[in-house]
Amino acid sequence: MPVSLLLQALIAIFFIAFYSSPAAAQTLQAVPDLTARVIDQTQTLSATESLALESRLSALEQETGAQIVVLMVPTTAPEDIASYANRVANAWKIGRKGIGDGLLLLVAKHDRKVRIEVAKSLEGAIPDLAAKRVIDNAITPQFRQGRFADGLTAGIAQVVALIRHESLPLPEAAPATTSTQSSHGFGWADLGIFLFFAVPLCAVVARAIFGRALGAFLVGLATGFLASLLTDSYALATLAGFIGMLWGALIPAGSGLGAASSRSPPSGSSSSSSDGWGSSGGSGDFSSGGGGDFGGGGASGDW
Repeated sequence: MPVSLLLQALIAIFFIAFYSSPAAAQTLQAVPDLTARVIDQTQTLSATESLALESRLSALEQETGAQIVVLMVPTTAPEDIASYANRVANAWKIGRKGIGDGLLLLVAKHDRKVRIEVAKSLEGAIPDLAAKRVIDNAITPQFRQGRFADGLTAGIAQVVALIRHESLPLPEAAPATTSTQSSHGFGWADLGIFLFFAVPLCAVVARAIFGRALGAFLVGLATGFLASLLTDSYALATLAGFIGMLWGALIPAGSGLGAASSRSPPSGSSSSSSDGWGSSGGSGDFSSGGGGDFGGGGASGDW
């Protein structure tokens, strides 16, 4: 009896050690970063195809508030596609916070599997049976022909039609950004360009015509007057007038228009600065609405 117990204990220890070893354990795939509405890690879609899908999904979000994300990965191993899709969707928290109207369309290309993962708030609009029909009738027939973009487009079109029939809260209008602009739409950046580029040029002309003292006085007066009209602020108008007067007094006599040009940034640096602001302002990176709440609703299929 003691020998039998000893053998059982040794066998149990062997199995515990084996299945807890790094060689036996399979690490789950990391959740990708959510950077866009269409993320293709398989390099299957062209830039044009991705942009077309992105535009369609962006229009849907602006219209209904619902968020749809397309993710293409080579494989979901060691997880099955349903487990992986649920883990990714909950990590990304697709859909609006407090509403949870998100949907993940996942394609595991090498596994030849596709999954529609539906958040709880959309399960009424897209029940499991409807998700399965979208996969079987719209997506996988195209995938079997190698037309992945067409399959995704057709599937998204049917999903969008289903979502539009659901009574979802309308998306909130984006607040107007008036904190940095006056009632005339004149912002701090405009004021800076006006004071440090336009005013010095005018100061050169005024100095050449009226002389140092009178030219500086007239430039300051005109600058303050224009600033008061554009900003509706006497404090800013006074400051602008003072800066204009300084420009008129400090610019060397006889410098002409060339001096004013030399004081402005070189053309190369000016364009690079403009490009920097343009790329920053136009990045438009997609972000989650913070919804989440995926309970496993949806359907899977293969081709």
